[in-house]
Amino acid sequence: MQTKTTYAVHAISAAVCAELRDRDDAGNVPELIVDAGGGSPLRCCLDVSRPGERILLASYAPLRRWAAATGATPGPYDEIGPVFLHERMCDGPGHDGYPDAYRDWPRVFRAYDGNGRIIGGELLGEGADPEPAIDRLFSDPRVSMIHARAVTYGCFTFAIARAS
Repeated sequence: MQTKTTYAVHAISAAVCAELRDRDDAGNVPELIVDAGGGSPLRCCLDVSRPGERILLASYAPLRRWAAATGATPGPYDEIGPVFLHERMCDGPGHDGYPDAYRDWPRVFRAYDGNGRIIGGELLGEGADPEPAIDRLFSDPRVSMIHARAVTYGCFTFAIARAS
């Protein structure tokens, strides 16, 4: 179910995914995986892998790339972590709302200021509606963006920006 939103969700861009498929942000060739059970969160299209699908596991530094584009200086908040991608370029997400495939998943929302420093966050429980938490975080005018991250492993899932 899609609701009216005041935000836009951003997958890893197609251009960045193309770079990560060649060499990841840790300088390594990404690891090819056959996802036997499926269900891995794909950061290129914000969908999940199918059982038996060939996917890539790559290191990604979301704040580092954002800082390079904006001139921000996240300092010690810069981090690198694993992400799953389709082995080959895909069509990307079908919309910029909250991803349907992840809607019922627990997530941690980390709020960042314009310099890439964490200034807040919320824990979204399994099955919880994400929009109220996003709205609460964006009610603070210092919040420039939010990262949705896995609860257990802390991996980056997608970025959330204020709607333009």
